[in-house]
Amino acid sequence: MDASLEKMVDPTLAEMGKNLNEAMKMLEDNQRKVEEENEKKYARKDIPGPLQGRLQNVGEQGHMALLGHSLAAYISVLDRERLRKLTTRILSDTTLWLCRLFRYENGSAYYHEDDREGLLKICRLVIHTRYEDYTIEGFNVLYAKQPVIYISSAARTGLGQALCNQLGLPLSCMCRVPCNTMFGSQHQMDVALLDRVIKDDVESGKLPLLLVANAGTPGAGHTDKLGRLKELCEQYNMWLHVEGVNLATLALGYVSSSVLAATKCDSMTLTLGSWLGLPAVPAVTLYRHEDPSLSLAAGLTSSQPVEKLRALPLWLSLQYLGHDGIVERIKRASQLSQRLLENLKNLDFIKTSVEDELSSPVVVFKFFREYSARDQTSHAAQASTIQHPIISNERHIYDTFNQWLGEQLAQLVPASGVDVVELEDEGTCVRFSPLMTSAVLGTEIQDIDQLVDCLKMKIPVLTSTLQLREEFEQEVRRTVGLLYIEDLSWPGLGVVRYSYHSDGKNDDKQEKELEKINTELLKKLNELESDLTFSLGPEFGGQKNCVYIGMVTEDLDVAELVETIAATGREIEENSRLLENMTEVVRKGIQEAQLQLQKANEERLLEEGLLRQIPVVGSVLNWFSPFQASPKGRTFNLTAGSLESTESTYVSKAQGTGTTPPPTPTSSLAKQRLPGQKIFKRSLRSSDAFSETSSVSHCDDLEKVDQRPPAQPPGQEQGSLEMEKPEEQKVVAQVTKTDAEDVPTDTSPHDCMKAEEHESQR
Repeated sequence: MDASLEKMVDPTLAEMGKNLNEAMKMLEDNQRKVEEENEKKYARKDIPGPLQGRLQNVGEQGHMALLGHSLAAYISVLDRERLRKLTTRILSDTTLWLCRLFRYENGSAYYHEDDREGLLKICRLVIHTRYEDYTIEGFNVLYAKQPVIYISSAARTGLGQALCNQLGLPLSCMCRVPCNTMFGSQHQMDVALLDRVIKDDVESGKLPLLLVANAGTPGAGHTDKLGRLKELCEQYNMWLHVEGVNLATLALGYVSSSVLAATKCDSMTLTLGSWLGLPAVPAVTLYRHEDPSLSLAAGLTSSQPVEKLRALPLWLSLQYLGHDGIVERIKRASQLSQRLLENLKNLDFIKTSVEDELSSPVVVFKFFREYSARDQTSHAAQASTIQHPIISNERHIYDTFNQWLGEQLAQLVPASGVDVVELEDEGTCVRFSPLMTSAVLGTEIQDIDQLVDCLKMKIPVLTSTLQLREEFEQEVRRTVGLLYIEDLSWPGLGVVRYSYHSDGKNDDKQEKELEKINTELLKKLNELESDLTFSLGPEFGGQKNCVYIGMVTEDLDVAELVETIAATGREIEENSRLLENMTEVVRKGIQEAQLQLQKANEERLLEEGLLRQIPVVGSVLNWFSPFQASPKGRTFNLTAGSLESTESTYVSKAQGTGTTPPPTPTSSLAKQRLPGQKIFKRSLRSSDAFSETSSVSHCDDLEKVDQRPPAQPPGQEQGSLEMEKPEEQKVVAQVTKTDAEDVPTDTSPHDCMKAEEHESQR
């Protein structure tokens, strides 16, 4: 920094640089002291959750960019003459460096914060150029001859609408050009169709104004045929603007011919912040135009010196990195793409979509299972019968699986910077664009290798789940009591619901019972020691009262899984019905017991006689002639739902077991398992020994529910479908009526001894 400043002619910059270095050193020392004090004062647990994220390491070049903003505020207070000289020097130097770095000769530069703002200013420049009276008559000249702006259908979402809104033009002035459908890349603009569209617009009295082309589409990173498009623009006197991530490769020694054609365009937008990992630096639009007055009218240049200070952060950062540093960063990002592409070529079931395998800085890939010759014939026959639903469902399923794959890879290897992108023809894909992410995230070669390793672990899971989905659906549809729910947006084996028998109940009560049974079913399935993931589905948009089953492996026993779900659901329903009916049964039993006890009391009165009921007389009578009666009670059998006598209980001094309840039904597919073999796993046929395979490896821990239900109690056999019911035992309700007033107060010792014997027998 000091050396570069000392070489400058203006001594103000040199003095300012020295003072700035001293100030930055003081700030860094103070900041270090503050951080040390804060570490002692506050623990990490005291920091609110949203603020505990890891700060991105911007590096020294990032500090230079941030320093530029502070320096711009300092320079803005200088006297006008010094400010004019300084800003002119900064602007001219930065523009010259960028034009030479990206092979754009004799260009001017416009620095802007919003990356769409440069294209907006270019549109205004072209309008001023093509409509000579626009400055005087305004929209009247546009009304007489409507301008047309052409953009690719693969352009950024909302770009055309944003331009029309800012320019005050109707949406009819924006024409979206389709991409190739038969020849060439499916992401390149159809030049022949564009030619016909322009001819039709000219014949209808419209004015073709500007064409926006891509050197690296936002989705797949493909480059339009810029050479042919430039010829077409010259033919119709149109302006050609180019944008895209592939423009960064213009700084390299080797540049593909398709991207090199961008140097002949009329303007281009560069987003150096993401390419070089520089925070808070402006985007740059390079353009060629001969009339400075029109550039000033369009807002591309400004007479205010402060506006020129936008280039200061970039001016400092470019000097810090130097030419070699800039080229090295862009080259490194391209090497990361090549490393990933080479590994993807060796993987089965992975389909890549790149424009140039030798130099493409963007890699787009997706999971796709190619059909064999035999499967392809049957698949074609099936598709010919009901073509549209089959093709649509298959496309939707692959989109769902690739969405899941991209999210998993992004969580497992966050330093890779992969994301999910929706393409018009390919559907949902995983995109790796290191030019946009690697400089900020610090992506290394080992991150790419880790990404490939995770992808290798995910592919068998995806293929197995895709193959077993149809078998699972067939098994569920054949099983009584289960209902298959088709949810194409669920990345897993499938969705099932236990069908509850309503027995004439109203809809609200039936819905509650259905929710209760399926919730309990989900809990019971999660208690089983298996590698499968059972859940309630996505937080938004999922089906209610269902069990969602996640990804599986090839050794899954689908028949056993479905039978287990059905048997578990039946047992839960039976228990639910038992508990539901128990209240009514107990109520009726109590009423019957009361009637029988009342009858027993009446019989006791007849046996004892009326005289024994009189207090004084009864005591004397009981003294001379004690009356012994066997205690009579009742026991209520929940299994039979009936009252029984307790005479056998008093005779044997133990409670009888009654009839043995029927055994709990178990699955017909419950089988003997090898040591360590988990439920729902098939034994390998090729070997006697069982090799346990992780269903979704360590990666599926991201999908597991954080709070698992408690494990099964010890003693319960793994894989068994027996869910221990509450022990169906007899509830003994010994009901004997002993009225307080019936006990005589005047009793003899002999009566007391008899009473004690009576109580001991009871």
